[in-house]
Amino acid sequence: MNKLFKATVVENRQLIKNHYLLTLHPSEKIKQPKPGNFFMLSVDSGLDPLLKRPFSVHRWINGNFQVLYRIVGKGTRILGEKKRDDVLEVIGPLGNSFSIKKSYDTIILIAGGLGVAPVYALAEKISKKNPLLFYGVRTKNEALCLDELASLGIQPFIASDDGSLGKKGNVITLLKNYLSRNQLPLSHTGFYACGPEPMLKALSEVSGKIGMKGYAALEQNMACGIGTCLGCVVKTRSGYKRVCKEGPVFPLEEIIW
Repeated sequence: MNKLFKATVVENRQLIKNHYLLTLHPSEKIKQPKPGNFFMLSVDSGLDPLLKRPFSVHRWINGNFQVLYRIVGKGTRILGEKKRDDVLEVIGPLGNSFSIKKSYDTIILIAGGLGVAPVYALAEKISKKNPLLFYGVRTKNEALCLDELASLGIQPFIASDDGSLGKKGNVITLLKNYLSRNQLPLSHTGFYACGPEPMLKALSEVSGKIGMKGYAALEQNMACGIGTCLGCVVKTRSGYKRVCKEGPVFPLEEIIW
């Protein structure tokens, strides 16, 4: 099935300041994306910006797919101006996906910032397993998907840098405190995470000390998205790996920070 296709904007809705939910309708039948997969989107038909931008799959609804994004530069500013019926060129779905091990009796989801996009996709898929979800934001004004998570029956444990929502501090400290107070069977507990590198590095240190295994979707700048440019490599215990091709989901203990 062709991975390069055109997609029409169904909705490009601002959720909070500088954060948007983009819904796209593929012009042809595409493979249904899985949590952890991503798409490469052309934000304009011209040559500036030239490169497509990677966006994690947030939701798949009746043949449409959604991505969450934040305006941070020229490309996303252009994307923020897209209107209904505008057409974008897309490659995807790309990369691997989160795989839930049957041996996990307890599943912990950890999201930092926009990492909530693929984490929510996974939460929606496994909601009947009653996963725990830990969510870190800078401030309450940047928290996303809270109503949607509530509709799944998930009340996340939240940490904010400024203390305006949930506990003050970072989400990994919040997770550590939870684990110290609750005796979980670590051999049957797994975590799935997505967020900024400092969060994932701290999570790797915590999980390594207590022997808990898990997976993380890495956030990485990409040029091609299909493994040819080698612009998104990370160092692992088995050599350098391409986030776009061998990832973006990796066993967290395999990453060398």
